Amino acid sequence: MAVPVGSPARAILYAFLANTGIAIAKLAAAIYTASGSMLAEAIHSMADAGNQVLLYIGLKGAEKPADAEHPLGYGKLSYFWSFIVALMLFSVGGVFSIYEGFHKLQSTTPLNDLWVAMLVLAGAILLELFSLAGAVREANLMRGERSFRFWLKHTRNAEIVVVLGEDLAAIIGLVLALGFLSMTYLTNDPVYDAIGSVCIGVVLIIVAIFIAVRVRALLIGQSAEPDLQSSIIRAIESDPNIEALLNTITLQFGPKVMLAAKIQMKSGISIDEAVTHINLLESRIKTENPTVGWCFIEPDNQD
Repeated sequence: MAVPVGSPARAILYAFLANTGIAIAKLAAAIYTASGSMLAEAIHSMADAGNQVLLYIGLKGAEKPADAEHPLGYGKLSYFWSFIVALMLFSVGGVFSIYEGFHKLQSTTPLNDLWVAMLVLAGAILLELFSLAGAVREANLMRGERSFRFWLKHTRNAEIVVVLGEDLAAIIGLVLALGFLSMTYLTNDPVYDAIGSVCIGVVLIIVAIFIAVRVRALLIGQSAEPDLQSSIIRAIESDPNIEALLNTITLQFGPKVMLAAKIQMKSGISIDEAVTHINLLESRIKTENPTVGWCFIEPDNQD
């Protein structure tokens, strides 16, 4: 089984650098132009930059070795911080943008030099495309020969899913902001700017809900990816000392997987021989599938 070589850390770095630069430019443009859409986008980018820090904290925390109180390690820390990011995207990004939009609908404050904000948005779109391209490149390295749609549906890597979702939301939000600011510029009606802020908020909330649903399954306890499960089953069933595979359970713990299996060994094998064969099988499974961190195989004659 091919070992994924993509790096979530690189995808996080691309997104952090892009969002930090974009947030500074957007905030300056929002203050200068008094644009609600631009302020919503500035808050969105600042939240995204902060989110990348949280994702990195989760990624590094998940690498801590197991200890007496956490015998299966700290892998699920990455899921916890990914869920916090979804909440941040929902509240700081989505809800604030909608609030700012409705606030601007009731405001008579004129907008200044919208062409400045439009130039900033156009540049921000290019930077976000750079960030998205980096995240997609890392995802392609992870998915190998699987289709992107299949990989996205089944991947257990929370960080890359969050980065992809944030980048996509950012690009959609930028396009919406640019479109509504253009309408405001052409009609001189600030209502379009306020509507743009509301639309951006709705997009962010939809993406936040999608991320939260994906991460929720991992927090509760999700099995390993289908390809890994199939590889494990093939390794067990191809062992000449095993009569039948009775059951397997896999559980994803961040970057590592826990495997428990019940097997029926061929008759006539002594206990010592069975122990030796099982140890060799566990070693082979871990060698062929490096993401298997814990392997517990039990001989039995019924499930």
